[in-house]
Amino acid sequence: MTLQRRITFWMIALAVTILFLWVFSPILLPFVAGMALAYLLDPVADRLEAIGMSRLWATITILILFLLIFVLFLVLLLPVLGNQLASLIAALPDYVSQLQAVIMDNFGEKLRRISGFGGNEVKNSLGNLMSQGASWLGNLLKSIWSGGQALMSIIALFVVTPVVAFYLLLDWDRMTAKVDSWLPREHRDLVHKLAHEIDLAVAGFVRGQVSVCLILGTFYAVGLAVLGLKFGLLIGIGAGLISFIPYIGATTGFILSLGVALVQFWPEWHMIVAVLAVFAIGQFLEGNILQPKLVGERVGLHPVWLMFALFAFGYLFGFVGMLVAVPVSAAIGVLARFALEQYLTSPLYYGAGPHEGPESRDGDG
Repeated sequence: MTLQRRITFWMIALAVTILFLWVFSPILLPFVAGMALAYLLDPVADRLEAIGMSRLWATITILILFLLIFVLFLVLLLPVLGNQLASLIAALPDYVSQLQAVIMDNFGEKLRRISGFGGNEVKNSLGNLMSQGASWLGNLLKSIWSGGQALMSIIALFVVTPVVAFYLLLDWDRMTAKVDSWLPREHRDLVHKLAHEIDLAVAGFVRGQVSVCLILGTFYAVGLAVLGLKFGLLIGIGAGLISFIPYIGATTGFILSLGVALVQFWPEWHMIVAVLAVFAIGQFLEGNILQPKLVGERVGLHPVWLMFALFAFGYLFGFVGMLVAVPVSAAIGVLARFALEQYLTSPLYYGAGPHEGPESRDGDG
């Protein structure tokens, strides 16, 4: 097969894959979620097999434990978070008005001197800004709430996902061996190398980042709840989970917590500073301990590329797109680096005439 035919074949395969995701994205969620769950839990199954369990019993044990934890979350935390979310949506206009009053009463003169506008102009501008922000946040929270209710009403998500995860986890090794048997023998080693690098990138980021999000969410929620911040549990868990998108989770949680703390605790500065300290400590832990230890440097996913991939895939394919954004972007990153390496050693880079490669130049004295 010529190079042109190979390129044509893979371009057609890519187009078919994108078309498939676009057409079937409304029904793919439980299947993609099951596949992601099986991928995350496969190393655990391998370890249980290593200590003497059969693959079947290892799969059953893992899924039972996972389902028990998930049911406990639904029973214990979800009602509390749902009530806090509904209360926050209802109380948001009052909080905006109170926050505006606190800012104008205590910082209005400073804002007037900095901006050069009169008190009424500053108040109106600040009010418009906060109203627009509150409107956007309120719509976002309502969409999350209604989307969460719709998601909870889809029984298939809770029925199909465990079934898909069970069969994929049970047959994972057989499936990978079957796919390996389909590889062209000429390029088998190269495909293995690239697949291994993609697996390292995806596993290193997804498994590590999931751990980081859970730890941060727990830390923020406990810290804010201990301080007595209203909606602290919801804000903390939300900030931790959204930390999957770099900088967005901590920034969102920080702004919400600061606004609620100013309304709730003013003029008790020590309580407001304590709320800010929770996020400062969380950022220190994430940047200096959690990210280096759990995610590491080998992933090769730049934060800007990751954010673009999440937004782009989410826009194109909805929530299913966000689920596949990280593994696809990691795979694209690995393939792009490989393509760049090939280009830098090809005649396209050096030209058609005789040239000296990097090795010959390094050997010259």
